[in-house]
Amino acid sequence: MCSECDSDDADDRHAVALPHVVDRETWLAARLDLLAREKELTRAGDAIAALRRALPMVRIDKSYRFEGLDGPARLVDLFEGRRQLIVYHFMFDPGWDAGCTGCTAFVDDLGRLDDLRERDTTLALVSRAPQHRIEPYRRLRGWKLPWYSSFGSEFNYDFQVTLDARIAPPVYDYRDAEDHRRAGHPWFAEGEQHGLSVFLRDGDQVFHTYSTYARGVENVLSFALMLDLTPLGRQEGW
Repeated sequence: MCSECDSDDADDRHAVALPHVVDRETWLAARLDLLAREKELTRAGDAIAALRRALPMVRIDKSYRFEGLDGPARLVDLFEGRRQLIVYHFMFDPGWDAGCTGCTAFVDDLGRLDDLRERDTTLALVSRAPQHRIEPYRRLRGWKLPWYSSFGSEFNYDFQVTLDARIAPPVYDYRDAEDHRRAGHPWFAEGEQHGLSVFLRDGDQVFHTYSTYARGVENVLSFALMLDLTPLGRQEGW
C-alpha cells in the first residue's frame, strides 16, 4: 500500500456528501426530473454510437507480428476467424513482473464473452511484455481469453499505447502535450498506456475502425457504471 493511501486523511479525500432527506413526493419529483435528463443522455448515447459505427476505416498495411501461446501470430490471426476484433491494450511493460492493477480490474470485470463471439466478434488482450511474463500472470488470474505479446513490434507505438519520445513524438488520446496544456489538462502520459482498438476483417485484409483511450474505456467498465448509480459513486480520490 502506498504511503499516501495509508495516511489518516485518506478517508476524508474520498468522502462524498450524502443526499439530504426528503419526503417521498419531493423525492419523486426530483427523480422524474432526473429521469428526463437520463433519457436525453440515452438518446445522445445512441446518436454517438451511430456516428461511431459510421466512422471511416483505415486499411492496415503494416505486417505486425505478435506472440501467442501457440507461437507467432499476425494481426489477422487475432480475429480467430471472426469478422470483428476488439483489442484491449493491457499495460504491461517488458520489465514488469505483473500487469497494471487498473487493467487487471478491467479484465476481471469482463465476465463471459460468449455473446461477443456469437456476434462474430473476438476480444483479445495485447501487451508489450514478452509472452514468458504474460503467461504466468494470466494463469495467476485464471483468465481464459487470448493474450498476445507485441514485443519487438511497432504495434503499441503506432496505436499510441506506448509513449517514448525516442521513438515517436508522444501523442495521447489524439493530442500531444501542448494540445493537452492548451486545453488546461495535465500532461502525464509516458511509457505504457491503456486503451481499446477495434478492427474489421475482410478476408485477410484488416481495417482499423476505432480507438479510445483514458476515460473513453469506461463505457465498457460495468462495475464503474454500476457505482455511478449509487450515492457514494466511484469513491476515487482523483
